Amino acid sequence: MAITTTTAPTGSTPGGPSGGGRSAPRRASRQPYWWFPYLIVAPAVIFEIAIHIIPMLTGVWMSFVKLTKFFIRNWANAPFIGLGNYQYAIDINTSVGQSLVRSFLMTCAYTIIVVGASWILGMAAAVALQKTFRSRAFWRTLFLIPYALPMYAGIITWNFMFQRDTGMVNHLLVDQLHLMSSRPFLLIGGNAFGSLVTVAIWRMWPFAFLMIMAGLQSVPTDIYEASAIDGATPWRQWRTITLPMLGSVNKVLVLVMFLWVFNDFNTPYVLFGNGQPPAGDLISFHIYNASFLSWDFGTGAAMSVMLLIFLLIVSLIYLFFINRSGDDNA
Repeated sequence: MAITTTTAPTGSTPGGPSGGGRSAPRRASRQPYWWFPYLIVAPAVIFEIAIHIIPMLTGVWMSFVKLTKFFIRNWANAPFIGLGNYQYAIDINTSVGQSLVRSFLMTCAYTIIVVGASWILGMAAAVALQKTFRSRAFWRTLFLIPYALPMYAGIITWNFMFQRDTGMVNHLLVDQLHLMSSRPFLLIGGNAFGSLVTVAIWRMWPFAFLMIMAGLQSVPTDIYEASAIDGATPWRQWRTITLPMLGSVNKVLVLVMFLWVFNDFNTPYVLFGNGQPPAGDLISFHIYNASFLSWDFGTGAAMSVMLLIFLLIVSLIYLFFINRSGDDNA
């Protein structure tokens, strides 16, 4: 008589096919080359730390020490004064505090005008070039030239154009259009602010145009055709279709332009040089002068930290209200 033996399935208990038991958990093994993604990201992290994080932390440390021209050679031994640099910078009873407040208010006005005008011009140009016509590619290229042109080359060109005797702007206003009887100084005095705003808008509005034009590509043309059949005017189409569809683009665009314009240093520096007029004393340029012309790096670092905190607070408030309005609309 033959005896037949059976082997229980792997992972089961003698109690039956399932046996009411559980298989032993397997230890998760790392995949081969698990380190490769970290290796790819490592250079970016190292450069971010070296270029941004370390200088920022160094600036914060400098804001708490009395780092003046007397301690430049021995900067590590500069005395710790806590919040003394901050108190000195914002003391409105001194010339330093008063000049900082004027520079801050001027930068706020400068930012509002430049961001608002750039957005309006960018929106108008993008909407005007939304429809297809023969020379649309030419106008798109022409509008993007200020954005593609190297920054310093463009601002230096404006500097030559604003010269009193040989500048093209005075030649056009006085000699050609006869709008003025004498040639004004455009880079000094009260006219400096208007010149600075003009150059900043010329540089910034093509960026707004590019972003809005890219956002308009996702708006279906069928919506405009249907609204036109229903009798909607171009203004109503823009207000009820274009603006809502570009909501996410405009949120990011306005925030980015605000941060760029408020921190603008290149425009006043290249346009005016080291001796900028009071009407062109933007906050970034003011901090530069307080640090490198007065050799008071501690006070300049304190101003920089306060500027960073201000921009961070404004950005968080802006994002809070934007997200809240988006949730309400949803």
